[in-house]
Amino acid sequence: MPTEYVLFLLIFPSLSVGCCGSQWENKAHQRDTTHLHYRAVEGETFTMPCIISSNQKTKWLRTGQGGEENKDPPYPCGTTILAERKLSANYTDLTRKRILVLEVVEKPTSRCFQPEKKRGVTVLLAVGGKLTCPDFTCSNNTDVTWYKDYIPVNTFDSCEEEGVLRLCQVREAHQGLYFCDRRTREGNVTWMLRRPVLVKVGPRSTQSYPPRITYPVDNNMEEVELGLPYNLTCEVFFPLEIEFFPKVVWYVNYNGNKENMTLLPLEEPIKKREIHEEIKITQISIIKEVTPQHLNHMYTCSTQNTDGSSSVTIKLKRKIKVIWPCLVAYPIVCFLMLAMLGGILHLKRLELQLIYKSYFQYGNHDTDEKQFDVFLSYVRSPSPVKMSEGFSLSSKSGSSKDVEACQSTADLLSTDDAESTQGLLEMLLPQVLEDQWGYRLHLLDRDPLPGGAYTNDVVLAIARSRMLICVLSADYLTSSNAVFELESGVQALLQKSAPKLLLIWTSGASGSLNQVDPPLPALVQKALRVLPSLTWSSSKPATAESKFWRSLRKAMPHAGSETGFSHTASSTKLC
Repeated sequence: MPTEYVLFLLIFPSLSVGCCGSQWENKAHQRDTTHLHYRAVEGETFTMPCIISSNQKTKWLRTGQGGEENKDPPYPCGTTILAERKLSANYTDLTRKRILVLEVVEKPTSRCFQPEKKRGVTVLLAVGGKLTCPDFTCSNNTDVTWYKDYIPVNTFDSCEEEGVLRLCQVREAHQGLYFCDRRTREGNVTWMLRRPVLVKVGPRSTQSYPPRITYPVDNNMEEVELGLPYNLTCEVFFPLEIEFFPKVVWYVNYNGNKENMTLLPLEEPIKKREIHEEIKITQISIIKEVTPQHLNHMYTCSTQNTDGSSSVTIKLKRKIKVIWPCLVAYPIVCFLMLAMLGGILHLKRLELQLIYKSYFQYGNHDTDEKQFDVFLSYVRSPSPVKMSEGFSLSSKSGSSKDVEACQSTADLLSTDDAESTQGLLEMLLPQVLEDQWGYRLHLLDRDPLPGGAYTNDVVLAIARSRMLICVLSADYLTSSNAVFELESGVQALLQKSAPKLLLIWTSGASGSLNQVDPPLPALVQKALRVLPSLTWSSSKPATAESKFWRSLRKAMPHAGSETGFSHTASSTKLC
């Protein structure tokens, strides 16, 4: 080695120290420390500056209005606090030799500003790393000083160039909170804008490979709907990088020409640590409204790292709209309607069965061979009506005696006594049905054979009759025997050889239905709501042409000529 070169290195040793040398000069010690002016961004982490002299750490005491000391406790240098507007004030150290002016400013609204939570940096052990002062690209100022906590970075194996702090070989000690001070000058005042950067040290990756794009698939067609927004999504896996957010971008290739590529607006990337040595980055670009022109273009997701690059290209196609009401809504509605109908049929099956038996099958039993035509069920009123000569069959010509009889009957019919009207119906029905219309009646107080059991007689008599007529009154509904006769008739109606069943309501019977004590059986309650019925009213003349008697005649079973019954009185007047 030439002697001149050796002497040159001995005279100027500083030139032999590289960027990563440990003799990096601390520019902080060259500044005037009598008056310090610092700025912090509201909501970010801030550490009180330190001036190390005589091995003593500075303690800052807030100065109140008028210069008097504030009663708040002092802030030792290196104290980490959250920057708030109320902290803007003047501070003096305990020796009163230095003044700190702290000003907390609002967050910048420019697009290049990046919040503190998104500025974290991960560096790898035994690998070089770099830290960039936040929002450094927003300004041309390159005068930046770096600290770790409150200690200048000249104590680390690192160097700084143009606002970037380079760590030559990352160690565990490099992990922590860093601050960069950017020097700006306003008039005669030099301000230091202090910004935090959180550094994490991760293990060195044992793998090295280009980024791996898992979605979308290359040369795939994705369906879109015209007039709606659509998200172009790209999911990429990276080996653990020094950069905290590896870059993933979307390009549009107009008219399918890959050489004519334009960068698309990008959303904030989403980072997720999948495994220890791999991270997943999701990058989205939003098409605000899909138009037919978008279907002619191609879209490319491109990404790269130090080991290579990857890209996929997709195309959009129009999504065929499916008529959901026809395929989904209508079957669901039909299913619900069927389920509802099935529930109603399940709950009302007994009532529906009684209606069907009463209204649609009664004609099938008109010609059945039965011993009786009508089983008449009623409860005699406590005060039966006495009618001697009060009722008679009259001919078409009439006579003075018939007129007197009709007048007597009309007087009875005009009474308001419910028991009298009930008793009148009890006397009229057997006479009209047997004597005038010629039907064979079965009356429990007249026709059963002596010595038989009551329940057996009722069941047997109903089975031998073509029709059951129940005269419903208040007394009938409270009589256990009468209710048993009605219930037996309803049960017989549900059998194959069902008799026809007719209810005749008298005045006051329907009004007392809810106050019946004891309550009626459930079968009887349902039957009373659906069975054919007539209402007896004594306020109208009892003539053969009256509505009640005409309706009753239509409801009676038809008797064929083989029965031999006399119906010669069909046109005869009751009065």
